[in-house]
Amino acid sequence: MCHWSRSRRLAVCLLLALVAQACASASRDREPSVSASRSGVLDSARLESIEPLIEGAIAEGHLPGAVVVVGDRRGAAYRKAFGRRALVPAPEDMTLDTIFDLASLTKVVATTPSVLRLLEQGRLGLDDAMVRFLPEMGRYGKDRISVRHLLTHTSGLRPGLDLALPFAGKDETLQLVAQEVPAFPAGERFVYSDLNFVLLGEIVERVTGESLDRFAAAQIFDPLGMKDTGFRPGPDLRLRIAPTQPCESDAGPCGAGDTAMLRGVVHDPTARRMGGIAGHAGLFGTADDLVRFCRMVLNRGALDGVRVLSPLGVELMTRAGPPPAARDVRALGWDVDSPYASPRGDLFPVGSFGHTGWTGTSLWIDPFTGTFVILLSNRVHPAGAGDLRDMRERLATIVAAAATGVPPLPPAMRQAGRDFGARLPEPPPRSRARVLAGIDVLALDEFALLRGRRIGLLTNHTGLTLAGESTIDVLRTAPGVTLVSLFSPEHGIRGRADAPVSSGRDERTGLPVHSLYGEARRPDDSMLAGIDTVVIDLQDVGARFYTYMTTMAYMLEAAAERRLAVVVLDRPNPITGYLVEGPVQEEAARGFTGYFPMPVRHGLTMGELARLLNVENGIGADLTVVSMRGWSRDRWYDETGLAWTNPSPNMRNMHQAVLYPGVGSLEFSNISVGRGTDSPFEQIGAPWIDGRRLADALNGRRLPGIRFYPVAFTPAASVHANEQCHGVFMIVTDRAALRPVRVGLEIAAALFTLHGDRYDLRETWRLFGSRAQLEALRHGATPESISERWRPDEAQWRRLRAEYLLY
Repeated sequence: MCHWSRSRRLAVCLLLALVAQACASASRDREPSVSASRSGVLDSARLESIEPLIEGAIAEGHLPGAVVVVGDRRGAAYRKAFGRRALVPAPEDMTLDTIFDLASLTKVVATTPSVLRLLEQGRLGLDDAMVRFLPEMGRYGKDRISVRHLLTHTSGLRPGLDLALPFAGKDETLQLVAQEVPAFPAGERFVYSDLNFVLLGEIVERVTGESLDRFAAAQIFDPLGMKDTGFRPGPDLRLRIAPTQPCESDAGPCGAGDTAMLRGVVHDPTARRMGGIAGHAGLFGTADDLVRFCRMVLNRGALDGVRVLSPLGVELMTRAGPPPAARDVRALGWDVDSPYASPRGDLFPVGSFGHTGWTGTSLWIDPFTGTFVILLSNRVHPAGAGDLRDMRERLATIVAAAATGVPPLPPAMRQAGRDFGARLPEPPPRSRARVLAGIDVLALDEFALLRGRRIGLLTNHTGLTLAGESTIDVLRTAPGVTLVSLFSPEHGIRGRADAPVSSGRDERTGLPVHSLYGEARRPDDSMLAGIDTVVIDLQDVGARFYTYMTTMAYMLEAAAERRLAVVVLDRPNPITGYLVEGPVQEEAARGFTGYFPMPVRHGLTMGELARLLNVENGIGADLTVVSMRGWSRDRWYDETGLAWTNPSPNMRNMHQAVLYPGVGSLEFSNISVGRGTDSPFEQIGAPWIDGRRLADALNGRRLPGIRFYPVAFTPAASVHANEQCHGVFMIVTDRAALRPVRVGLEIAAALFTLHGDRYDLRETWRLFGSRAQLEALRHGATPESISERWRPDEAQWRRLRAEYLLY
């Protein structure tokens, strides 16, 4: 017994008590907040079915080899390497410590937990606008994208950047993303997009001042003991890395020569161009490291006495959120129930979650059974082949079936799987305020821009205010404005003519009308006499070969030559302003139905077209565009509040406008596109077509957003006038998913296959734009391969038009 004084003994006892309390508190903080006991027991006999499954897939050439690990909260219950790590240039056996290019597992193993760490530290919020951290991303509606939208792939951004563009480095990549126009409004629908995680990776760097690789290593990998996981692995690890494919230097730097097999250099071209560190791809790691990560998640954020994420953080990260317009269900970063969820198999409940990687990697975690499945392969080695979808499904089903002793599903999980779990809040309702066209904005400003001007007005019946008043009448009575003359495009000033139109006088106003679709297509000195300003108010339909654009361009040229001011009163692109599609026309196809090289579906308004043509074609007119108010690039015409007025006699509704870029491109062939019927551009036919076979062939292509059924009709005009035609009628089932130019190409391909001896494609290229591509179709090229050739054209156009977008 110690001979200490009573006061000293009390002090020591108090100190020991405080230390014990602190240790207990620290221990509690490090311990998992749920029991680490198994929810069930994995039946090892059932897991023996894994080996023949993987060996069979290897024998069928779906992958050269793989590492599979199955386990639970406490560790691995099944762990095996199969096949070869490399086939060329020399065979190498697969080993359990092989390091794989994890591809898109980067999103959930590195980027998502890094974002969650910042959330737990109070440094960002899920509903913070992306532009709070990346202010340069605020153009074209991207200011409405939140961190939550990025994590759940509901930002509306398209899947990735066009690799035909020669970008390199992180800064150039972000500049291109800043020019992106969302395909859909934020929160509206699920579109899996690498761009979301490129941006999240940059947000991590902006918030922390550290690169994503350093932050993830410090906050996730090092605390978990994931010793072989990281970006840009060093040369000392090269021999353990599974190679992927030969490098294509035009898709990014190769690291070891243009033909070198990628080994330790990220396979994803965008990540490679970004230097190997990106939020969507670039991470390398082993199966054993992923075991530690999965165990941490199953133990609600902690492993071996170290806490990485909070229990509530893991809960938030992995619970299902509400599907937007589509029925795809995602968590934050993680997949729950979408077309990418093949690793879930047939038995794991929807409350489970996981992810896949392009190179042949996947993991799936089920908190209900307390199990995980890790599949790492390099299925793209050596030549990009391999399809693991079926094998992943069967693997997950085998593992789920091996989980015995599992209690019955709770009622919430027995309901429709998509209703399982806590829900993320619904996105706020999107404003659908009425759109003010340029003429309405001009009137609100009391015509200040035109006061004291003598104007000539290029317009037709589509020039209307929101209230339905004609632009002609509005400007004729506008204070301080003198309306001298009118100019009409194709179809005349009142839009009723379907043939060349003569000049004359307007029957309603008595003003002289100079036709630009008759004896002349360009205004001359006599037409422009007595005016100092040209005003243009025309409703376009969004296709390159619609002639109102060319008439406007000719007017810009004439005005520039005579130093006249030009004011364009802008109007919506009726088929939205985000989608670009189709080939840029060849030089020989340029003319009145193709003024400037651009894809068939250009995605611009008339005002934006005027701005672009004025600069890019070297016109140099004194141009002012009166922008609309309330229009955004994702709006269809029927969402504007503006009354539909047929832009031309055969453009009678939105269905026809949506189909026109594709069906219209076929007009110079020997089929009827429905002119002279009640449904132009919604049906095609000819006397020699077998409509039933054509409908079956096109429906068999499973084109998104459209269905076909056989039809017979007799057009009163145009091709095959007064002859009974057989063909197909087109029903648009999802106009946002529809790619009309591809539909036109598919129709041409099917007609050539079924009726090659009767179908005359020779002149179709003049509207379609590319003789070479249609010749390739005639010689057996598939629509897929031809539409793939559009990608460089579309990419170049997006980049060119970016500086001229007003909305």
